[in-house]
Amino acid sequence: MRCLKKETSSPMTSTERPPRPRFIGVDTYADPHGRFTFRYPSDWYRFELDNGLEGVMFSPERENPQTFFSAWVRQLEAEAVAEDLPLLQKGIAEGLAQLPECVIESSSDDTYGNLIKFERIYTFRDGDEIRKRKVWIMYVAQWQIVLTYQGRTPEEWEYWLPMGNYAFALFNIPPELWFATDRDLTKKTGLPKKERVRRGHTKDE
Repeated sequence: MRCLKKETSSPMTSTERPPRPRFIGVDTYADPHGRFTFRYPSDWYRFELDNGLEGVMFSPERENPQTFFSAWVRQLEAEAVAEDLPLLQKGIAEGLAQLPECVIESSSDDTYGNLIKFERIYTFRDGDEIRKRKVWIMYVAQWQIVLTYQGRTPEEWEYWLPMGNYAFALFNIPPELWFATDRDLTKKTGLPKKERVRRGHTKDE
C-alpha cells in the first residue's frame, strides 16, 4: 500500500527501541462522515491512502511505512445481509489467492444480525520481503469497511501487535449502523445475484 501524503504528528521520542512498544499517548480517529472511529498511538504518523481509497493510515515509520494500521470504507451497490456470507467469503478467498506466496494463518467469519465480519491473518511476499497482516473486512448495511494491521516483516508484526490489537479493540461503529443491521428491524434482500439463464435460451426469452 503506497501513501501519498503525511500530516503532522508528534515524532517518536526515543531512538533506542524498547523490548516492547510503549504507549506515549492515544488519539481517536473519527471518520468524517461518522461511519466509524478507532484509537491509535498518538506518536504514529498519519498518511492518506492511495488508489482512490476513502480512509486513513497510521504508522510508526516516518518514511516508506510498511508497518501500519489503516481503515478505509466504500459504498456498496446494495446492502449486504447475512445470507450473502458464502458469496463474499468466496470473493475474499479469490482475492487473497492473488497475493504472491500467501499463507493464511487463521480465519474467522461471523455475522451479527446482518453485519458480516471476516478476519484473516496471513503472510505474503511483497518484492523481496515477507509481510504479515491482520485484516477485518466488514459489511455494515450499505458500507464495506476494511481494517488492516500490517507488519513490515512477521517479526515487526509481532513487535507492534499490542498497538495493532488496541486499534482493533477500540474500533466502533455508530448506533444507527447497528440498527441498520438488525434483522428484526429491517428486511433486506442482499447483494445482487447473477441472473441464471437456462442452457439454450437467451436472457430475454
